[in-house]
Amino acid sequence: MISLALTGSIGMGKSTVAAMFAEAGIPVFDADATVRTLQRDGGKVVAAIERRFPGTTANGAVDRAKLAAAALGDRAELAALEAIVHPAVHHERTRFIVDHADSPALLFDIPLLFETGGAAAFDKVIVVSAPAAIQRERVLAREGMTNDKFEAILARQTPDADKRARADFVIDTSGSLAATRAQVDAILACLGLATGV
Repeated sequence: MISLALTGSIGMGKSTVAAMFAEAGIPVFDADATVRTLQRDGGKVVAAIERRFPGTTANGAVDRAKLAAAALGDRAELAALEAIVHPAVHHERTRFIVDHADSPALLFDIPLLFETGGAAAFDKVIVVSAPAAIQRERVLAREGMTNDKFEAILARQTPDADKRARADFVIDTSGSLAATRAQVDAILACLGLATGV
């Protein structure tokens, strides 16, 4: 089994690329989606987050805005949050691997792959990239996004140029969807995973 890590800064088109791999038959583990599941009503980390960050949950679910306000501005608080969330995500990832043990490859969509030092755990790293102007336009078009929020997110992420330099494959998403899909197909072919889908 080939383990593939997919990463890229905010607004680079990572979700679109992950969907293309899924359409090609590669099972995809989405770390962000897993965190959202763990934090929704009945989620496995809700109680622990409420104990550590009182007032950040409501109706059995994490209030993501309140949690961000409580944890994201302070390294110690962020570390405390990660100590709750990361083991739970790791457990779900292990279950995903077991559930797909017969697959020739698995793709792990991990936004903060380099920032968390996780790249060495994978056979190949794929970075999704686009020019900074396109990235900015995409991100600022998101509901509730401001320039200040965008800059704060960028400040926590490894620069795009560094990610591209450390990648085994780079997918440029600045062109058409067809052009992006062609790059995905080329990677699958290179890895011997071409499906003809």
